[in-house]
Amino acid sequence: MNSEDISSSDKRRLELPVAGMTCAACATRIEKVLHRLPGVEAEVNLAAERAVVRLSDAAVSGEKVLETITRAGFSVPRGEMQLSIVGMTCAACATRIEKVLNRMAGVEAQVNLATERALVRYQPGLADKSDIIDAIRKAGYDAIESGQADREAEKARKEAAYRQELRRFWIAAALTLPLLAQMPAMLGGGGHHDLLPRWLQLLLATPVQFWIGARFYRGAWSALRGGTANMDVLVALGTSIAYLFSLVVTLGGFEGQYVYFEASASIITLILMGKLLEARAKARTSAAIEALVSLQPAIARVERNGELVEVPVESLRQGDAFVIRSGDKVPVDGVVERGESAIDEAMLTGESVPVSKRVGDKVFAATLNGAGVLYCRATGVGSETLLAGIVRMVEAAQGSKAPVQRLADKVSAVFVPVVVSIAVLTLVLWWWLGGSFTPAMVNAVAVLVIACPCALGLATPTAIMVGTGQGARVGILVRNAEALELAEKVSVLAVDKTGTLTEGRPVLTDVCPSEGVGEEQLLALAAGLEKGSAHPIASAITGGASAREIRAIDIDDVQAVAGKGIVGTLDGDRVALGSPAFICETLGVAGPLGAELAEKARTVVAVSRGSMLVGLLGVADRLRPGAREAVERLKGAGVRVVMLTGDNALTAAAIARECGIEDYRAGVLPADKAEAVRTLAGEGLVGMAGDGINDAPALAAADVSFAIGTGADAAVEAADVTLVRNDLTGVYDAIELSRATLRKIRQNLFFAFIYNVLGIPLAAFGFLNPVVAGAAMAMSSVSVVTNSLLLRRWHRRRL
Repeated sequence: MNSEDISSSDKRRLELPVAGMTCAACATRIEKVLHRLPGVEAEVNLAAERAVVRLSDAAVSGEKVLETITRAGFSVPRGEMQLSIVGMTCAACATRIEKVLNRMAGVEAQVNLATERALVRYQPGLADKSDIIDAIRKAGYDAIESGQADREAEKARKEAAYRQELRRFWIAAALTLPLLAQMPAMLGGGGHHDLLPRWLQLLLATPVQFWIGARFYRGAWSALRGGTANMDVLVALGTSIAYLFSLVVTLGGFEGQYVYFEASASIITLILMGKLLEARAKARTSAAIEALVSLQPAIARVERNGELVEVPVESLRQGDAFVIRSGDKVPVDGVVERGESAIDEAMLTGESVPVSKRVGDKVFAATLNGAGVLYCRATGVGSETLLAGIVRMVEAAQGSKAPVQRLADKVSAVFVPVVVSIAVLTLVLWWWLGGSFTPAMVNAVAVLVIACPCALGLATPTAIMVGTGQGARVGILVRNAEALELAEKVSVLAVDKTGTLTEGRPVLTDVCPSEGVGEEQLLALAAGLEKGSAHPIASAITGGASAREIRAIDIDDVQAVAGKGIVGTLDGDRVALGSPAFICETLGVAGPLGAELAEKARTVVAVSRGSMLVGLLGVADRLRPGAREAVERLKGAGVRVVMLTGDNALTAAAIARECGIEDYRAGVLPADKAEAVRTLAGEGLVGMAGDGINDAPALAAADVSFAIGTGADAAVEAADVTLVRNDLTGVYDAIELSRATLRKIRQNLFFAFIYNVLGIPLAAFGFLNPVVAGAAMAMSSVSVVTNSLLLRRWHRRRL
């Protein structure tokens, strides 16, 4: 998706992905319509699904090319990339980069100060990767495309930068410590005496100001050149005023005037120390991601010529056979072909109880094998493993913005200009009212260095990072920060019955033939109608017949009646199977069938032949262990639980009673579940818990959707919150995690706002020494990040 010059001429080259092509005629069609544009040459590759377009006419733009392709019936999908941003120092920097990128045609960007990353979506043909990176560099920062393979390189780069900054800090500290002896006034001494010669103070302060502090000047210049202001502007301005004033006094020989070399040097040193502590704390916020990434083993064992051979995991391909020995970690996702064992899947689900594995069961990368040996075949490798999907999802959530952050972003955008204005006003008023420049200058400097936009910028993303990371540790995967914020507000939770409250594996429990009909005859007919169906109830019936060694009857013209049942033909008679209401309709009779079975929480299946009721079958789907306790916990958390089921009212009432659910909707067809969810919207924010695939319309209709226990890559993409554990308790845990995270965000925002609201007036009224102000500013960001880290103490409450 790169646009670049291909010669010294004025031609531009666009390389575009094209979706919707099915054959060579499609590629030819796109070439034809593009060649009709003046000065356009196009080559379309069907296999690669890409078009290379060369433009030589200034009248034809990228927009025109895209419009032409779209009008031909095809589309150019949007691209997406993650960028690691270098040079951001505060929230104003992140806001600046967002503005620059979002002004570009076809570009949408979100910049996260805490992760130092940008998520950029762009429209090929209107913008490309090199344009986006160039725009960031012109704004005064640097950007490096980031991906899974670049993780280690990025980590090494950050560690090297940290070590370099640490060395500079120790040098700055060594130069600043002697200057701190000049501060008896701050410590209550009541005067300002030169314990060191002024020429020595100048000698010590100068390298701190212009070598150690060069980063602040560079950052300030880049920000101002880009038409904005950030924290660097405040630090550079404040320390420069103190330093230059002291320089003039020293070189001018004004013996009766104070000098403030210790203030300028101390502020820089303390802020640098704060940045180092902040970097350490921020690194810990991404510990969950690092822990997940480090879980996957580096080698896999494959059997060749009867021997086990170790190969790099990267060399495995889908379909390759591999062996998991006792105590080994699973290298990639796969399916068991031979052997039995138990695997610890705690890294996926948070549950320490090993899961039994036998032929046909799935295994997942980075989980830990027990005592047995398993022979498996790879089904997901590299970026296609469940672990890689989890890492991608958590990273995306950590890089997204919660709605609650909008206020902080608005304040950050105008923060620095407002602070500079207050500092100028402080200088003018103190000088005018007090008649002396020195205290006016000192108080103005204190205003500049006490203000901290960083704390505002870090308040939300650091809490989101820790919260989503903690969720991933226990199998709660949050799609984005908005979903995490909304989850705490859920007041009504709609739950699908099958597979959510129940195990989703119904079994045949009751066989009730009509008078004159044998059990074998009833089951043979029912199994014959159901043998082509993959529905769980069909599996229960055919499985029950097989267990009784009853052979299914061959039935002709079998057809499914959506949401009702199945019909067919046997020896000229119409045969049917389905809900009691459907069979009553088929037979033309009134009155309920199977009421006694329904009252025992059985799903009732009726079977008819011609005008005769052949009999009734009872199918039961056992409640999940802990389902009732999970419902009680949700109710205790103020969430009203509503069960949705296609079962009849009697069966639904029995299941609801077992679970402790007061409100339920019976007879709800799959197509009607979404509407049922919408009808609950008037009662508050609605959540929906289902299996993530079959309940897709209902999940989409909810304000927050929870996909439960699907254990597949597709499930990671299915809902706002994916719960790896097959347990309704995960919904309660997700809501509690959301509430804990939002509490931290509100605390952080309160700390950040109150700090600035109190600190700036105190400095302006002369109650803060600049060095104290600098120290407070340095520690404000650290306190916000540290408070977010306290979320790591959150643990899922077990039943």
